Amino acid sequence: MSALIYWLSGMLWALGRVGGFCMVAPIFSATVVPARARVAILLVLTMVLSPLAPTQMDLFSASGAATMVSQILIGASIGFVLQLIFQAVSYGGILIGQAMGLGFAEMVSPMTNTSSPVLGQFYLVMVSLLFLAMDGHLQVISLLADSFRSLPPGATGLDKASLFAVVAAGSDLFAGALRVALPAMTALLLVNIGFAATSRASPSMNLFAVGFPISICMGFIALWLAMRGLAGAYATLQTAGWNLMQHLAGL
Repeated sequence: MSALIYWLSGMLWALGRVGGFCMVAPIFSATVVPARARVAILLVLTMVLSPLAPTQMDLFSASGAATMVSQILIGASIGFVLQLIFQAVSYGGILIGQAMGLGFAEMVSPMTNTSSPVLGQFYLVMVSLLFLAMDGHLQVISLLADSFRSLPPGATGLDKASLFAVVAAGSDLFAGALRVALPAMTALLLVNIGFAATSRASPSMNLFAVGFPISICMGFIALWLAMRGLAGAYATLQTAGWNLMQHLAGL
């Protein structure tokens, strides 16, 4: 019986940390993935990581409940930082869409099942592909495994400084979005300045009929050229986010 409780406690601590991560992290929590597949991924990760989290703590005591909450908070914090990276790139696409006149074009997001601008979804798909191509999912799973050695269940968990660092990381969302959108937005700003000069030179010209299609066409060209710098902007965000996730994992 004691061996069963020992094994079950390791499963529950791993389930708490991995479950908190999978509830918040992108791709792992995407609604486009079937619920059965998400549950299967959660159970497989829990079974793989459970040997790293054995403890003799009573599951049904006050300290056990506090430990479970701490495990969920650790996993959710790591997943939230990863979510900020994805949303920064997506918000950069939204800024580009607004600059080129496509802010009104929306679609249902397969990740969150909510309505969002098309270019934001396009950038979100691109960063998801970059994340998978760079083996980001394997690195995150490895980080979760290492976190059980540096922050085992029953330890202090996250301190106030770590939680404040997660909240402060939200400010990097706007800086990262601007880094992603700046090349295309600069090109579109020059196009709008050209429209302003044309309006002053020929006030009778209907710029709403001429400028709107030109702005969209130039926006797509600027978007195509700006895609070359997307990988570099994402790598910068990923490096900063990875350092924060390692700090949260106690590494």
